[in-house]
Amino acid sequence: MTGPMRKIVVMGVAGCGKSSIGAALGAALHLPYRDGDDLHPAENIAKMRRGEALDDADRWPWLRLVGAALRDGGIVGCSALKRSYRALIAETAGGDVTFVHLSGSRAVIEARMRARVGHFMPAALLDSQFATLEPPEPGEAVVVDIDQAPEAVLRDILLRLA
Repeated sequence: MTGPMRKIVVMGVAGCGKSSIGAALGAALHLPYRDGDDLHPAENIAKMRRGEALDDADRWPWLRLVGAALRDGGIVGCSALKRSYRALIAETAGGDVTFVHLSGSRAVIEARMRARVGHFMPAALLDSQFATLEPPEPGEAVVVDIDQAPEAVLRDILLRLA
């Protein structure tokens, strides 16, 4: 008999690598991965495309969808910038959610954002992301420095989750 699947949120500001690391983590742990960007309502995506930062009213319905996507286990990539956001995700998911914070300097993340193609989130919104971010307290999340090769980031996460 197998137990319930793990529930993991790969979190951090835009451009930190949530999608690529989340997908790789899902493959390594044999868990389904879902990109939280795919759960955004069309209005949120349109707002970000216009270079407008989302506010809490925009985020609450989306965060509930993120939590619901985790109810049966798996991994979701989601910014989860504030403690209140992480609390809502965990509550909606039914608890036992592990947050993995992909942490990096503004310079590293901005360079990555400028290099990516076809994403709706402009680098101009990075300041709003850092302004909103409430870094996890010790014990609240697994924190991993992203200023290393993706394989090293994944290895670091796997060691910390073991």
